[in-house]
This record gives sequence, C-alpha cells and structure tokens, in this order.
Amino acid sequence: MILSLVGMPGSGKSTVGRQLARRLRLPFFDSDHVIEERLGCSIREYFAQAGEEAFRDREQQVLSDLAQGRDAVIATGGGAVLREANRTCLREGGKVVYLRSTPEDLFRRLRHDTQRPLLQVADPLAKLRALFAERDPLYRETAHFAIETGRPSVATLVNMIVMQLELAGVLPPAA
Repeated sequence: MILSLVGMPGSGKSTVGRQLARRLRLPFFDSDHVIEERLGCSIREYFAQAGEEAFRDREQQVLSDLAQGRDAVIATGGGAVLREANRTCLREGGKVVYLRSTPEDLFRRLRHDTQRPLLQVADPLAKLRALFAERDPLYRETAHFAIETGRPSVATLVNMIVMQLELAGVLPPAA
C-alpha cells in the first residue's frame, strides 16, 4: 500500500509521515529529500537557479516514481497538488491523506523558518492565506481522507490517520 500525505508547507507531512511509516512498518520517503538527492543541491538553490516550473517538472517525475514503487509512506511537497498529473498519480497510486492546517496554525509553526522559498516574503501570513485559498480545493480533490491538524501531538495525528484507514477497511483493525 502506498500512503501519500498532502498539505500545506508546515502541516506536518514529513514529521507525521515518518512516525506513521514506523507505526505501519513501511519505508518512508520525503519527496523533497528525494528531489534534493537527485538534484545534488537544495530545492531552494534549484528554485533560485532554474525557477518553479523546472522544479515542478522534477517533482512530477519523483512523485511518479514513488507512486509506482513499493509499499511506503510518502510525504509530498506542499505544492505537489498544483499539477493535475500529480493529483491523478497520487490518488490512483494509493491512498492520500490531507493534513489540513489553517494559515494561522501554519504561520505560528513556520514564522522562524528560513528554508521555505515561498515564505520569504514581506507578509508570510498573507502568503499562507493566498496559498491555502489556492491549494485547499486541490488537496481535497486529491485526498481520500482529511485530518484537521490543529494542535494535537504527532502521536495523536498518527492514531487519527490509522483509525481512519481502519474504518475505511484500508488497514486491518489492530488486534
């Protein structure tokens, strides 16, 4: 089973994904890390050199490779859903969980983060609100399940995801 996590930057995809993979005894892949390994540089550097379109091309290839690979938990980049090909690939390649966070929650978590190119702007909260307005419908379209992240712990979010998967018959109920 391929289980992909989608959501805004800072929604917890990598952190929750790592714990979820451990819980389900599956390998974990962070698509951004796979992209950086293939590029040989950071996404931030590549973004600055080649632009967003070239980055999205690389991202599409990596997501396609991961979605066709072995059973795993995949944390996607926040903008992965911008391309219809990615939305289709993720949705058809396995189950997709949307970690839904409000722009205000994200701002609280990310306000000191200097590693996210899209947030290096004068008003990061306004940028997050604009990104959320654009992307929330795409995350919803892509996902089989949506989990409100709010303020629960990572362990609680993992439990919520596992419970949703069990209720949907994707995972056998825990003994």
